Amino acid sequence: MDETAAAMRLGGFPLRFLVAAALILATYNPEGYSYFHWVRAGGPITPLKAFAGVCLAIAWVFLLRATMRSLHLVGTILAAAFFGTLVWLLITWLHVDAEGHALVYLILLCVAAVVATGSSWSLFPRKVTGQVDVDEPER
Repeated sequence: MDETAAAMRLGGFPLRFLVAAALILATYNPEGYSYFHWVRAGGPITPLKAFAGVCLAIAWVFLLRATMRSLHLVGTILAAAFFGTLVWLLITWLHVDAEGHALVYLILLCVAAVVATGSSWSLFPRKVTGQVDVDEPER
C-alpha cells in the first residue's frame, strides 16, 4: 500500500483538519476553556501547566514546520489569503456578526485549514500528477 492510499484511508485532509483545529482550540478559544485562559487565570506555574504548555508547543512546532516545508512562505501566505477571503465571503453572504464569537471561530478554523492544507499538501501534487518530489537532505 502506498503512502497516499494509507493517508486517504485514515481520513487524509479531514483528519489533519480535526487535529489542527483541536490544537488551535486547545491553545485558545473564545469560550474561556483553553491553555491561554488557564495560564492567564493566574496562580503559580505548576508542573501540569508546564507539561501541557510543552506538549502544545511540540504540536505547534510539528504542524507549523510541516506546513512551511510543504507550502513554503509564499504558499502559506496564499493559503491564508484563500481562507481569509473565504471567511470574508461567508461573513458577507451569511451576515455573520463581526463582534461575536462566530467570527473568532471562523478565524481559528481558517488557521486550522491553513495548517491542515500545509500538512496535506505534499501528498496532493503526487496524487494529481503522479510525480514524486524528493526533498534535498538537510545539512
